[in-house]
Amino acid sequence: MSQSCLDCPQRPDRVFCDLAPDALQEFDGIKSLHVHPRGTILFREGQPARGVFLLCEGRVRLTVCSESGRRMTLRVASAGEVLGLSATLAGGCYEVTAEVLEPLQAAEVRRRDLLSFLREHGETCMHVVHLLSEDLHMAYDRVRTVGLVRTRHSHPHGPVLTH
Repeated sequence: MSQSCLDCPQRPDRVFCDLAPDALQEFDGIKSLHVHPRGTILFREGQPARGVFLLCEGRVRLTVCSESGRRMTLRVASAGEVLGLSATLAGGCYEVTAEVLEPLQAAEVRRRDLLSFLREHGETCMHVVHLLSEDLHMAYDRVRTVGLVRTRHSHPHGPVLTH
């Protein structure tokens, strides 16, 4: 694994990696690289967000817990994705649990360092806004899909739509 984002061959395809050279060099200085074995929990649902994880190599299962205590897999995140972004920016708690599925290499950025970096780099801040917007639209699509499937199954004459 490259210790520097500046030397990473995956850079053009990755979030936070395709920055202007000066911003990338500053980002390189605020991140710390870690290797996590399979089964490691990066963070737990409900835990205060301490920072973001940029996945360099490997995959992570994202799960939520139901009221009855059952775990449900939302999706599997892979290299190039950023985890914990909305919770970290909001200063809240992580919304999901992130469990490493295979050996993982990840760059971690602490909340205060990320906020300072975004204040200094407006173009990156706008990129983060775009990422959060994409996440929101994916969530809307999932809710629509789940809601419409359940509605079709519970009503013999098809979905009942109300305004």
